[in-house]
Amino acid sequence: MRARQQDAGEIERCVVRNVLDRFSDRWSVLVLCQLEEGTLRFSLIRARIGDISQRMLARTLQRLAQDGLIARHMHATVPPAVEYSLTALGRSLLGPLHSMIQWAEANEAKVHAARAVYVAPPRAAAR
Repeated sequence: MRARQQDAGEIERCVVRNVLDRFSDRWSVLVLCQLEEGTLRFSLIRARIGDISQRMLARTLQRLAQDGLIARHMHATVPPAVEYSLTALGRSLLGPLHSMIQWAEANEAKVHAARAVYVAPPRAAAR
C-alpha cells in the first residue's frame, strides 16, 4: 500500500512539475500577458518586452505553441509575416496568471525585505 501512495505522489509531482515548469521560466508569463491584448507579430512582442533576445523569444514562443497555449499564424508574404495569439487553453490560464501577478505586486516589498535580511546557513566543511 505504501508503494502505491509513493507512486501516486511521484506521479502528481511529475504532472505538476511538467506543466508548471513552463511558467517558472523568465519569459513565458510576460509573453502570455502581451498576447492577452490580441494577435501580435514577433517583432512587436519583442519590442514590448524589451530585454528579451530574439533567440529566447523564438524559443519561448515555440514552447508555448508546443503546449497548446498559443497559436502561430504564418502569412504567405515576402518576407513571411508570422503572428501569435492565445488559444482557448492559453486564455484559460490568464485568470490564474493575473492572480499570481497581483500577489507579486502586493508582496514585492515584503519579498525584497526578506531577501535583504536573509542569512544563508554556513556551508558544510569539505571532507
